[in-house]
Amino acid sequence: MNIAKPGWLKHSQHILEILNEGVVIANESGQIIFVNAVFEEMTGIPRADIIGRESGQLYPSPEDFAIVQEIRAKVLQTGRGREEFFLPTKEGGRVPVIVSARSVACPDGRRFTFLTLTDISEQKSAEEKLRTANTQLEVRQKEIEQDLALASRVQRSLEPKSIVWGGIRVEAFYHPVRTIGGDFGLISPLDEQHLNLLVCDVSGHGITSALLANRIYSETITQLGNGAPLADMLRHLNRFVMQSIGLSDFFFTLAAARVDRSGRHMVFAGAGHPPAMVVQPGSTPRMLESRSMILGTLPEAVPEAVPGAVDDEPTLEIDLEAGDRIVLYTDGITDVFNSRGEILGIDGVEDIVRKTSLLPFCEMRQGILDRVAAWRDGQVTDDMSLVLVEV
Repeated sequence: MNIAKPGWLKHSQHILEILNEGVVIANESGQIIFVNAVFEEMTGIPRADIIGRESGQLYPSPEDFAIVQEIRAKVLQTGRGREEFFLPTKEGGRVPVIVSARSVACPDGRRFTFLTLTDISEQKSAEEKLRTANTQLEVRQKEIEQDLALASRVQRSLEPKSIVWGGIRVEAFYHPVRTIGGDFGLISPLDEQHLNLLVCDVSGHGITSALLANRIYSETITQLGNGAPLADMLRHLNRFVMQSIGLSDFFFTLAAARVDRSGRHMVFAGAGHPPAMVVQPGSTPRMLESRSMILGTLPEAVPEAVPGAVDDEPTLEIDLEAGDRIVLYTDGITDVFNSRGEILGIDGVEDIVRKTSLLPFCEMRQGILDRVAAWRDGQVTDDMSLVLVEV
């Protein structure tokens, strides 16, 4: 159908033909007077079948026609409009587009509606792929959360439990900074006469540290169950980690004690770990320093015993008195910062232990944790383990 074109359209038609967007121009009656080649390609409908038709005739779907009418009403009211739309094609398809509409007035008073249509198929495809990927990620995230919850239950089943053993009472605390962590503790009778106590701190946080900690835990349990001397246990764990795990940036520290049932004697061994403490209520704690280096990195981390050289022994022999309290902990207790950026440190923990030793033993553990929390500014940033013993 031949439709009279305004003069401005005749002069600008060649420009409209080279645009990358579809173009549709309709007169006041809604009759289409021009479409460019891109619009033909988008719909698959030759322009000869479009020119002269009313715009509504291109949209057999009532829903689509309603959207077109809404766009037209907005243009007539405000002079312009912009909507997302699905453009029907000759083959029954639907092309997602952004429709921008504008009302243009000619010098003779006639008004025309100028529409540009931008194909957003690639954008929609990318959005769909993103939605699918997000759905898959959500499913995977739930699976990971379920796995972590199970891992957390398994790890918590290995937590040291508070016990009464003969004349000795033991209180324990464990808190991973994430769902699972790299600290662990042990309270394990060796036999009827000896009780093993241990805290271990594996470098790092999260899944990797937890897996390594559980592996070291199993090996430690085996060593303690076999009654290995503490120095031999340290050497075995050091060799085991270096040979079986062999990670260059991985290490661990621990503090272990073996207390006899009488409560009068203890053997202590530390490897790169914060000092254990033995305190009488209200007194300054005795500090039990590590005599071995951190484990998992150096073959000679645990010194060999030298006859007559007591100071070179990797273990300490400690005489205990009635009322003594033994404190083992990991650096999640010491490496805590206040609002001024000051670290609590070993000196701070020593002061806390001295003050809380005046509390009944059943209240000392919580007293230590409360005072550490009072010093800390912000959230917990490291795994925390604490084992207390009253002889």
